[in-house]
Amino acid sequence: MNYSLPILPTISTTFIVLSAIAVAIGWAQIRQRKIETHKKTMMLAAVFAIIFFIIYASRTIFIGNTAFGGPDEIKIYYTIFLIFHITLATVGAVLGIVTLITGYKNQLSKHRRLGPITSIVWFVTAITGVAVYLLLYVFYHGGETTSVIKAILGF
Repeated sequence: MNYSLPILPTISTTFIVLSAIAVAIGWAQIRQRKIETHKKTMMLAAVFAIIFFIIYASRTIFIGNTAFGGPDEIKIYYTIFLIFHITLATVGAVLGIVTLITGYKNQLSKHRRLGPITSIVWFVTAITGVAVYLLLYVFYHGGETTSVIKAILGF
């Protein structure tokens, strides 16, 4: 593999990983009853996620998305996996916003119920996001950069 990795997807993937790491740290902090550091760490996780989203959305709008460049015989599996990841990421983002709001508003019974679920969804989202990145840019050369619909569905 003697090709360079694309800068924007590499940076955005790094930020989603940093977000997941911050969520894990925040989870450990709340278990230790470090409430103030938990709040700060979870806000940092949210900032990392927002930076990811700004980079991802900007690239999608102004450059496009990269189609799968791997073998045709596994493209359907990649596509199913990608749709799963996108769905999970959307659910995770909504859960994340709601969980942050309930914590900020001191609605702690809702926050305590949502927090662990949101965290797990976020971890799986980050892991599947890294897998998508690896499949698009590391294990295989990325396909053409094109519109979102064409990149995901192939037409």
